[in-house]
Amino acid sequence: MAICVWLAFAAVPAVAQGKSGAAHAAPQQAPQETGFLNRRLEFHGVTFRFQVYLPEEWRRDDRRPWPVILFLHGRGERGAEGMWQTQIGLPQAVRDHPDRWPFVIVMPQCAQASFWTDPEMLAMAMAALDRETQEFHGDPQRTYLTGLSMGGYGAWELARLYPRRWAAVAVAAGGVFWSYQPERWKEEATLPAEYAQAVGHTPVWLFHGGDDDIVAPRQSELMYEALKQAGTPVRLWIFQGLKHDCWTRAYGEAELPRWLLAHRLDARPAATETAERLMIPLHPPAIKLPVALLEGLVGEYRDGSGHLTAIVYRQGEQLFDRNPYGQVMELAAESPGMFFYPTGGSLTRLTTERDSQGRVLALVYRDDRHEERWEKQTAASSR
Repeated sequence: MAICVWLAFAAVPAVAQGKSGAAHAAPQQAPQETGFLNRRLEFHGVTFRFQVYLPEEWRRDDRRPWPVILFLHGRGERGAEGMWQTQIGLPQAVRDHPDRWPFVIVMPQCAQASFWTDPEMLAMAMAALDRETQEFHGDPQRTYLTGLSMGGYGAWELARLYPRRWAAVAVAAGGVFWSYQPERWKEEATLPAEYAQAVGHTPVWLFHGGDDDIVAPRQSELMYEALKQAGTPVRLWIFQGLKHDCWTRAYGEAELPRWLLAHRLDARPAATETAERLMIPLHPPAIKLPVALLEGLVGEYRDGSGHLTAIVYRQGEQLFDRNPYGQVMELAAESPGMFFYPTGGSLTRLTTERDSQGRVLALVYRDDRHEERWEKQTAASSR
């Protein structure tokens, strides 16, 4: 017993010292969170999990009004965990280029057995938008709407129901003829015009894959014509060669966030902004180069750390790139000094770097996110 008492009193100074030290320490505030945040919404007795994105520059105490985007995901991202919708489309583009997207982005999630066109899901999405707008200093004059695939269907519904809520709308691979209600096509002659009349003068940008076999490109074509006839500022970009996934290209367009920010509810669109329809090629037209010029590119290329990155070789009038894993891709010429992969990413380019005598010193690899310099080592034999 005496030993226990002694141990208890022996511990007192240490405890007291700890308390004293804590009393003099400055209170620590939890760091302000930005980026993708987990959120919950109680709506009609059901808990919905979703995400909101806050730019790194967002501050709770400065009361700066922020532009807001409501993003509606596609059919494959439905669920209840609240995160699948951040994997593709706009959230993916934000991860790749956060500097391009200075927006508060609200990303609700549609329930698994539901569709975005269901009135309950649309009301839930608007409730999430309202709450996040209020909490995170959203600017009512700069609130934007976008959706892809099934979310594009939902975006059309919200554009029709709340035309004065949106400063601009962007829809990728969507339409007003829902795949799960094919009978709506019976109203082809009237339905697009009804939506166009409801949308009014809200600027709209439509994206669609030219070979989309899930949501027919005709959906966007019909809406483009209806909006054009109604005098609505509208753009339609058809990506040649793309199927249903046109949203990776659409949200990867650096012009899209700038276009959104150019519009406000309290400012009319510019008089020059009327209707634009473009066919966007997947790749530029390839040009034919002299064999001697192709032969000058043949060789082994290594990165700045000396690691092998590519072996370029020629077969007749065609150029090929074999990577360190043995994968081979054709190289096509966009110009005498710039090459692309005709079966690969449309944004990837290889630019030649030459000395004063015109000899190739390196290839500079650029895609949508970064660039690398590959230095030429020794010429490889033609094959």
